[in-house]
Amino acid sequence: MVKIAVTGKGGVGKTTLSGTIARLLARDGYDVLAIDADSDMNLASSLGIAEPPLPLTNYKEMIDERAGEAGGMFKYNPKVDDITDKYGVTGPDGVKMLVMGTVERGGSGCMCPASSFLRALLRHVVLKDSSALIMDMEAGIEHLGRGTTRGIDLMIIVVEPGMRSIETASRIKDLASGIGIEHLAAVVNKGTSSDIKPKLAELGITVLGEIPFSAELMNADFEGKAPLDSGLKNIAPFVEIKDRMLGMIEGFKDEETKDEN
Repeated sequence: MVKIAVTGKGGVGKTTLSGTIARLLARDGYDVLAIDADSDMNLASSLGIAEPPLPLTNYKEMIDERAGEAGGMFKYNPKVDDITDKYGVTGPDGVKMLVMGTVERGGSGCMCPASSFLRALLRHVVLKDSSALIMDMEAGIEHLGRGTTRGIDLMIIVVEPGMRSIETASRIKDLASGIGIEHLAAVVNKGTSSDIKPKLAELGITVLGEIPFSAELMNADFEGKAPLDSGLKNIAPFVEIKDRMLGMIEGFKDEETKDEN
């Protein structure tokens, strides 16, 4: 079982990477669940799903029933094991999809049934050994502040050549460390890693690979098509990133097993 979160500043291509990696994992035999945790909710097109499911936060009565308690209290571990089947959809290559939706929070953030429900979903919804969870996060670092990414095996930061992406990666690393996410990696999009790789190395972030600028990818985005459904001729960069990602996670888990023994 692997759990992966994909993040980065807005417009760097994290949703394209999330959807494509999800489908490639499914083709490898994984039981894949892709969760759109971005308020823009564009993951469906990257997966090739024409009609995405409604956001889970639309089901207020269900969330209140599962996570709420009398007197304004809420449950920390609401029932979520049936959520994928009841509120998700299945797309090409058998990838299942859920949309989280936005949790309204006042001031510095409040605890509420909806946020408790969504955290429980991410902790417990994927349980099989052959499962993979891919979460397309909000642009930037918002979800890290909410603690919704606890239990993630690897956080992938999508970056473009330029210092703004590096600065975002640095902030993400600092916040990730604060909530117990130890393993981060980067993917360079729309350019080469020769200039940006040393900067990421200074932050202790490994580069999984790079996705060169592609007119085919750009056209697929304009047309709202999944890259794998748009006639993309060169999927090798995505395959290499997926394989390196799995190898890195396997290495982390082997080390953890050795430490336990």
